[in-house]
Amino acid sequence: MLQSKSPTIPPYVVMVTVLLGTLTVSLNNSALNPAIPEFMTIFGTGPLLASWIVAGFMMAMGLTMPLTGYLSARYGKRRIYLIGLALFICGSLAGALAGDIYGVLAARVLQGVAGGLIIPLSLPLIFAAYGKEKRGRITGIWGTAVMLAPAIGPFIGGVVLELSSWPVLFVMNIPVGLAAFGIAATALPKTGDGLQNNLPFDGTGFVLATLAIGTTMLWLNLAPQGILPDVMLWLLPVIAALSLGAFILVEMRGQNPLLSPALFTHSTYRTSIIIVTVQSVGMFVTVVLVPLLMHTILGLNAIWTGSALVCTAIFASISVNLGGRWLDWQGPRPTILSGLIITCFATLALGFCDGQTSLPALFGLMALRGVGLGLSYIPATTAGLNGIPENLLTQATAMNNISRRVVSSAGIVAASAYLEWHRQGTPANPAQTLEAISQVFWVTGGMIACLLPVASRLPSKAFRQIATGGAA
Repeated sequence: MLQSKSPTIPPYVVMVTVLLGTLTVSLNNSALNPAIPEFMTIFGTGPLLASWIVAGFMMAMGLTMPLTGYLSARYGKRRIYLIGLALFICGSLAGALAGDIYGVLAARVLQGVAGGLIIPLSLPLIFAAYGKEKRGRITGIWGTAVMLAPAIGPFIGGVVLELSSWPVLFVMNIPVGLAAFGIAATALPKTGDGLQNNLPFDGTGFVLATLAIGTTMLWLNLAPQGILPDVMLWLLPVIAALSLGAFILVEMRGQNPLLSPALFTHSTYRTSIIIVTVQSVGMFVTVVLVPLLMHTILGLNAIWTGSALVCTAIFASISVNLGGRWLDWQGPRPTILSGLIITCFATLALGFCDGQTSLPALFGLMALRGVGLGLSYIPATTAGLNGIPENLLTQATAMNNISRRVVSSAGIVAASAYLEWHRQGTPANPAQTLEAISQVFWVTGGMIACLLPVASRLPSKAFRQIATGGAA
C-alpha cells in the first residue's frame, strides 16, 4: 500500500490527484457535445465529419485501454498516468490552436489516447492507497465525480459557448491538467511498482483487439447514419466477431496476455461485469428515451429535459456515497440488490408515462433511477475489482471500461433502430412514438430484472468481515 511506501503522502492526496485527472477527461468530453453545431458552422462541415469530434475520441480511448495493463506492468502506473496527463494537456493545446476541422479531430484523437491511459489507471491508483475494507467509501467519493461530470459537462459547454468561443472548451482543460500533473508528480510514489522490464508484448493480441474493438465501434457509429454500403453493413460485424473469437483463443493460450482470461475465473468480477454492462445500457438508453418522451409526448423544451437528466445524476452522486459505505459495512449482495430493485422499478414505471404524467412524477422516477444507480453501479465495480489480484487490477479496470462502452453503444443503436423501425411505413405520430418508447423502457427494465438472480450470487459479507472472520 502507498502508506508504507510513501508515509509522508496522505492517501487522500492520491485521491485528489486521480479525481482531477478523471474529471478533466470526463468533463471535456461531455462539454464538447453542445459545440458540434458550432464546429459545423465555423468550419463549414457536415454532421458526419463533425460527429467524429466525439466518435474519434471514444474510438481512440477504446483502442488504447487494452494497452494500459501491459504498459503499467512494464513502466509503472505512475509513469503511464503522468504520460496520459501530459498527452491530454498537449491535445487540449492542439485543439485550442486548431485552424480547421481536421486539426480539431487530430486533437480529439490525442485526447482519446490520453483518456485511454488515464481512466483505467484511476481505480488501481486509488486502490493502492486504501485497503479493501475502505474502498467502498472511497470509490463512493470518486463515483460522485464520475456520475456528475457527464451531466454538468453539457451545461458548462453551453455556458462557455454563450460567453466565449469554442477554443475555450480546450483551453479550460490546461490549468486543471497542469494541476493534476503537478500533484501526481509529487504525490504518486516513485517506486519500482513491480516493474517487469523484460515483459514481452502481446503483439498478436493487440492487433486482434484493435480489429475487434475498432470495427465494432466503427460499425456502431456509422451504421445508424445509413451511410455504409450494404456489404460493409454486414462485413464489419463479421470481422469484429471473428477478431474477438481469435483474440480470446490467443489470450487463453498466451503466457503474457494483453487482457488475461484469468480475470473471468473470479466469480465476483464476472458478475460485476454483467451488472455494470446492463446498467450502462439502461443509463444510455434512458438518455435517448427521456428527451424524446419529454419533447414529443409532453411538449417540454430542452431545459426541462436537461433538468431531468441532471436530477438523475445528482441523486446518483448522493446515493453512490451511501452505497459505498454500505458496501464496506454490509457487503456487495444487499447493497447491489437494493440498487437493482430500485432501478428496475423506476425504469419499468417510466414505460407507463404518457401525456398525462406530471412533471413531479417524472422527476421523481428519474431521481429514483439515480438512487438505484448509485447503490448498484459503482459498488458493483468496486466489489468486482476487490476480488482481483493487485497485478491484474489495471487489466480488470480496462476490461470493465471497454465492456461498458461497447455494450452501451450497442444498446443505443438497438433502441434507436427499434424506434426508427416502429415508425416506418406510417406517418409518425405521438401515440406511435409513445408506444415504442414504452416498449423499450419495459425491455430495459426486464433486462435489469434479470440481474437480480445474478446479483444474489454476490458475497454477503463485507471485506472487513472477511478479514476478521466475522459472520455474514
